[in-house]
Amino acid sequence: MANQSGNVYGLTILSPIIDNPNAQTSHNLAIRNYLAALPRHEGSPFAKVSSTHLARLVVMDDVVFVGAPSREEHLRSKYLVFESNFDGDLDAYLERMATEIPEPVDAVWRHCVGYPGVKDVAAFKAYMKQCQITTTFFFADVNDKTVQQTLRALQTQNELAAFIEQNQGRPPAELQKSFLEFIEKLRSAPEPQPGYPGLDGTSGPPCIETNMEWSTRHE
Repeated sequence: MANQSGNVYGLTILSPIIDNPNAQTSHNLAIRNYLAALPRHEGSPFAKVSSTHLARLVVMDDVVFVGAPSREEHLRSKYLVFESNFDGDLDAYLERMATEIPEPVDAVWRHCVGYPGVKDVAAFKAYMKQCQITTTFFFADVNDKTVQQTLRALQTQNELAAFIEQNQGRPPAELQKSFLEFIEKLRSAPEPQPGYPGLDGTSGPPCIETNMEWSTRHE
């Protein structure tokens, strides 16, 4: 099904950015500056929307001409590209964006043409759907597990790799004792949150560490 892979929804939104030659700071630059200052990992606004597997924001200046036999074309405006993979229903996710992270959503999309704000949730959802592009070829690396289940599995994988590295060459009796302690530590660990570190205090695996990705690159 378009936009979906199992229980995971792939959202792609292109919002035209306001072009005002008289603005002291161009709207596209204002978006870039804001995104560049946003925290990542557990501090990312999208970490608060717990059903989010991944979120990416990109300012797109133009399309790239790849040569013949393609025809050279250009965009009429710069676009804000928003991509997100999340669990569940589109309407519920957009409503959570509007109610759980209204400040960063407003700070970014207020620079886009026709943006109504988040106070009128119905108008916000209608706007985002109007800017949506159908994701016709969507591949989800995990399509039947929730964000929390995925994070728990990645945490277990990360901690097991660390355990193996730290216990190589130990006598069988010591290894068995250490493994039982490891299992108990893993069972009693709190549920991992998006971007949080592992049990040993080090950064988690890349999928946890960069679960919420913000970008200002030109594409």
